[in-house]
Amino acid sequence: MNRAAGYLAVLAALCAATLAAPADAQSMSREKRAQAAQVNAQLALSYMKQGNLQAAREKIDKALDQDPRTADTQMIAGFVYDRLGQDRKAADHFDRSVKYAKDNPDVLNNAATYMCRKGSKKRGEGYFLQAASSPFYRTPEIAYINAGSCARADGRPKDAEKYFRQALAIRPNLPDPLLQLADLFHSTGDAMQARAFMQRYNDVAPATASSLWLGYRIETSLGDRTAAGEYARRLKAEFATAPETGLLFDTERAAQ
Repeated sequence: MNRAAGYLAVLAALCAATLAAPADAQSMSREKRAQAAQVNAQLALSYMKQGNLQAAREKIDKALDQDPRTADTQMIAGFVYDRLGQDRKAADHFDRSVKYAKDNPDVLNNAATYMCRKGSKKRGEGYFLQAASSPFYRTPEIAYINAGSCARADGRPKDAEKYFRQALAIRPNLPDPLLQLADLFHSTGDAMQARAFMQRYNDVAPATASSLWLGYRIETSLGDRTAAGEYARRLKAEFATAPETGLLFDTERAAQ
């Protein structure tokens, strides 16, 4: 190799090393910023739980400035802005958390819960269904129940019925969707279907004030005074101070 060629080779190597160094430094800087963002996000969550919303906001805003492209940071920002009553910002952060979470069911469920409570119920329902289909989610039936509740709150009983039935297809004796379906069919005027699901619920779960009150109303709508009377007797005996028992007394007085 002649002297000129050797010089050019050395110069090329030096240029390559010089170009590589800033990239490594930038990589380290990004890593440190990500770590700092994680710490600040967790501090924000801690302050929020303590009720110190001003400190929580300061920490989450700092975390977002340091590294906004992580699901946890965006999710915690959603929590904080929800507590601050800034619904639009909270919804935006929950949406972003889903964007970065991929199939993380915890993030999906938190975003879905917020959307069904305060944001777009249709979007919340979609997030629950996305969680249900995630290979990392061990209890998809719970996501289906939540999707059903969300759809029902949005005035779509047919969709709600479909999701409750999907939950039961996974776990046939799950009490919550059985009771939900009994209540749903009672509210839509299908008393026989309501009775069938009520009976299935009674076979697998202990009575509650809500279930006895629902059973009473279903049997009353079917004209079965004996069955309705048994539900009423149990409600008075087992849940004497429950609000449902007060509703029962009001109903009985009105019928006299």
